[in-house]
Amino acid sequence: MRPVQRSTSRDVALVATFAAVIVVLGAPGQLPLFGNQVPITLQTLGVMLAGALLGARRGAFAVLVVLVLCAAGLPVLAGGRGGLSVFAGPSVGYLLGWPLGAALTGWLAQRRPSDRPQWFFAAAVAGGIGVVYAIGVPLQLLILDLPVSAAWASAVFLPGDLLKAVLTAFVAGGVHRARPELLPRRRRRTTAPV
Repeated sequence: MRPVQRSTSRDVALVATFAAVIVVLGAPGQLPLFGNQVPITLQTLGVMLAGALLGARRGAFAVLVVLVLCAAGLPVLAGGRGGLSVFAGPSVGYLLGWPLGAALTGWLAQRRPSDRPQWFFAAAVAGGIGVVYAIGVPLQLLILDLPVSAAWASAVFLPGDLLKAVLTAFVAGGVHRARPELLPRRRRRTTAPV
């Protein structure tokens, strides 16, 4: 019974710590781009790191904590943004994609064959870019009433997000070599003897 208690306390501490990391990554502010109403921020790096370092469940929870604090009105997003109005703007799809992106990044990270950075890079690209864009771009087009052909404008985020995925890969590879127990590994199926 005691190890479960310690594990739960550790999980809560890790989730809270990474929620704080995501908020702190918003402190430098946001970089608005000409022609795009969704700003560039460092907070997506926190989303990728949360999944890659904590795994699917804890990574997604860390991101959800940030979104709940935002909905409660706290200025936790880049540029001091917060409140329910954020969820009515053109960046809502990206925000809604964050927990799912962290979850997929973490799910893939938990299935890693090794602690090599290439695996964590692929996980960060799939979750932190693929999932977030898949939800963010269509909702941005819908909210701004833009044609589907305007989706190419979101490509301006790609170089920065790929750089964030590279940083995530090297940080995650190094952390998991030093602390392999931090990331829950996938459970292997055991078959009953016949």
